[in-house]
Amino acid sequence: MIKSFIYFIRLIFLQKQLIFSMAKREVATRYIGSILGFMWTFIHPMVMIFVFWVVFSVGFRVQPMNDVPFVVWLTAGMAAWFLFSDIINGAASCVVANAHLIKKTLFHSQILPVVKIVSCLITHGVFLLVLIGLIVFQKMPVSFYYLQFFYYLLCMVILALGFGWAVAALNVFIRDVGQIVGVIIQIGFWATPIFWDINIMPQKIQMIFKLNPMFYIIQGYRESFIYFRPFWEHPRQTAYFWVVSSFMLLIGALIFQKLKPQFADAL
Repeated sequence: MIKSFIYFIRLIFLQKQLIFSMAKREVATRYIGSILGFMWTFIHPMVMIFVFWVVFSVGFRVQPMNDVPFVVWLTAGMAAWFLFSDIINGAASCVVANAHLIKKTLFHSQILPVVKIVSCLITHGVFLLVLIGLIVFQKMPVSFYYLQFFYYLLCMVILALGFGWAVAALNVFIRDVGQIVGVIIQIGFWATPIFWDINIMPQKIQMIFKLNPMFYIIQGYRESFIYFRPFWEHPRQTAYFWVVSSFMLLIGALIFQKLKPQFADAL
């Protein structure tokens, strides 16, 4: 099993040029026929953040979170969550959408969720530029802790890849999986401390919400861009996250590898 898993992962590194090529084509295809083209990658997150700022800061007059402007605090959390949701939602349909490759050619289909991750990282980069722009606009301090976000980005990729492999494979045989994933993502959005501060909850309830591995990543983004706290200050949370995400990566890879030989027949 271990040898099979290592070979499964090794194929991804051997196909890295194809992965980047397919991701680049996917991003380009997304804006074919559009006048503004790639500019929509900037427009979407900026409009979304502006709407949330008007609703919560101007409309509901939400107070700053721990002396941090709410729009900055919110954007840091949203940047992490929307990357995760984009990857999982896209991965659910990536095998079905590329049925022509799987049926007609010798194609290592396990790279398809990886292609989705790479293409989503482009939009994520724009989201981060908007976040940094807001931080500068609000005259907040800048720190080398910004570089720590790469660690949490790695955490995100490992977690999302495991889930992505699982839902991509299962959706080939049970098409309801894609719809179920969408519902779970919606529930997870409100169950994760993105719009609300976990400290408003009783201590016992906080422990339940912290079992969500996305809490670790979202909190990590805020600690990298806002609070400037190193990740090693949370050894228990860090250990818990890596146990869960590593397990999910292994299970996702095994599910995909087990079902992969039947893809061509089911599509």
